[in-house]
Amino acid sequence: MKRKTQSLQEIGATGEEEVSRYLINKGMSVLDRNWRIKGGELDLVCEEGNTIVFVEVKTRRSTVFGTPFDAITPEKAFRLQRLALAWMATNQRWGQNYRIDAVGVLMDERGICEVEHRIGVL
Repeated sequence: MKRKTQSLQEIGATGEEEVSRYLINKGMSVLDRNWRIKGGELDLVCEEGNTIVFVEVKTRRSTVFGTPFDAITPEKAFRLQRLALAWMATNQRWGQNYRIDAVGVLMDERGICEVEHRIGVL
C-alpha cells in the first residue's frame, strides 16, 4: 500500500510536535505554540529555569535544498528578534532573560525524526 504524502504544513506540525517533546524531555516547559501577530509567528516559546527560550523549528524531508538551518535568513533572524520582544511585552516578561534557539528536524520516509538543537543562535 502506498503511503499518503504529507503536506508541508503537516511536515512542519510533525516537526514542531517532535521538538516540543524533545525540549520537555530536556526539562523545558512549553509556554506557547504558534504564537502569531501581524508581523509573524513564533513556533515555540519555552521556559528553562528563569530564561524564556524562543524556538524556531525548521523541518525538512531531505537536505537537497540545504539543511533546515539554511532556511533561517538574516531577514528571518531579524523578524524572530522583533517577535520575541513583542511576546515579552504582551506577556509582561520585560527584564527576564531570554534567548533564541533553532532546532532543525530531518524526517525520513518512515516519519522518524533526527533533531539538532542549536542554543542561543541569536
